[in-house]
Amino acid sequence: MDNKVVVICKDLFFTSRIGETAKLVGTSVEFARQPDELADKLIDSTPRLVIVDLTTQGWEYEEIFHALENQQARAPILGFTTHALAKTTQPWHSRCDRVVTKETFTQELPEILRSDRSRGTPSSGLG
Repeated sequence: MDNKVVVICKDLFFTSRIGETAKLVGTSVEFARQPDELADKLIDSTPRLVIVDLTTQGWEYEEIFHALENQQARAPILGFTTHALAKTTQPWHSRCDRVVTKETFTQELPEILRSDRSRGTPSSGLG
């Protein structure tokens, strides 16, 4: 397992914030801003953590999760959503190791990037 974190997100605000925070905590982050970029990020190694923005309309989340789950060594998956979209994104929650709101994600970002805190954390509750 590689030490990098792969982030599947096209929201410029969140990619910028994640990138800046990753630099501050010394974590290697690779971004897939479109689902078709994901395969390239998974070719050479399994990331330590995969972060998925569950709020992007038009993305084929079934394909995203299929690609993530078909890795030889599956990386833990942290999904983030909003309270307003929690019901809409519910079908994908069980495919994540942990699901949090964007607010919680932002607050915990340094800790999330430093460790793989998502392991063993139930995905049923939005933090």
